[in-house]
Amino acid sequence: MTVFGKISRQLCSLKKIPWSCDSRYFWEWLNTVFNKVDYERLRDVGPDRAASEWLLRCGAKVRYCGHQKWLQDYNSLPGGSMDRYKIQAIDATDSCIMDIGLDHMEGLEHVEKITLCKCHYIEDNCLQRLSQLEKLQKSLLEMEIIACGNVTDNGIIALRHFRNLRYLFLSDLPRVKDKDNLVQVFKTALPSLELKLNLK
Repeated sequence: MTVFGKISRQLCSLKKIPWSCDSRYFWEWLNTVFNKVDYERLRDVGPDRAASEWLLRCGAKVRYCGHQKWLQDYNSLPGGSMDRYKIQAIDATDSCIMDIGLDHMEGLEHVEKITLCKCHYIEDNCLQRLSQLEKLQKSLLEMEIIACGNVTDNGIIALRHFRNLRYLFLSDLPRVKDKDNLVQVFKTALPSLELKLNLK
């Protein structure tokens, strides 16, 4: 992995260390910088390239349509025409993605799977924002949300707007309290959804 990729991963993971209050604010500020949307860049290179850059910068991985290998090194992003590289899957495990960066996903049309695992900045408003992206509403088939401690029932319920969602796995979400209600909501909204819960 190149230097930038290593630094990005290290910076994203440092927030788990018990730092002083000032240090925590610094890392949150730095992660906010990583998430900032450059709308000019988005227009110049297109949504898939801009989203790839954002996700890798934040420590996530992407997989493109027609490819088996996950890409996680920012400096290994393919050159040339990005029209050939459409994001099909996102693995945001241990990444520092946050709501202010979600505009990067606005134009993605081919994303079929998203994994959010140990994403400390993912909150209800992030899931609500994701579920409002029209192209993602059509394309998303599978989603996993694991150990995202700021997510509550309200954020999970918003996922019912992914009308083609076939599989949803929820695990280790301590602020999600009413499993029975979740089951009922998804049974009504998405009757063909396979819902797997590993919640207390």
